[in-house]
Amino acid sequence: MAGAKPRRDAEDGPRDEDELSASSAGSAALAQVRELIGKDLLGITSVEPVDDGWLVEIEVVEERRVPSTSDILALYEIEVDLDGALLAYRRTRRYVRGRGAWEDR
Repeated sequence: MAGAKPRRDAEDGPRDEDELSASSAGSAALAQVRELIGKDLLGITSVEPVDDGWLVEIEVVEERRVPSTSDILALYEIEVDLDGALLAYRRTRRYVRGRGAWEDR
């Protein structure tokens, strides 16, 4: 994500106990993006730690079509801080459901 802080390395050591877990970060990102974009969310595809929070990738149905194998899906990157507050989000790609994310439209 543009502007995202560098990822933490394993040698940085474990996170503090009071810091947000990966699972909680994903849940926080889902809830906040649902409010912002108002589209059907399919689920979380990745959660990665960054210096001051988490980078979460979510798959979204951008446009429903018939048949559903031709739906337009998108991947969004969401950055949340260590309290689960939304810092940034952006759509990184769009693609047809049956073709996979590696074939951008």
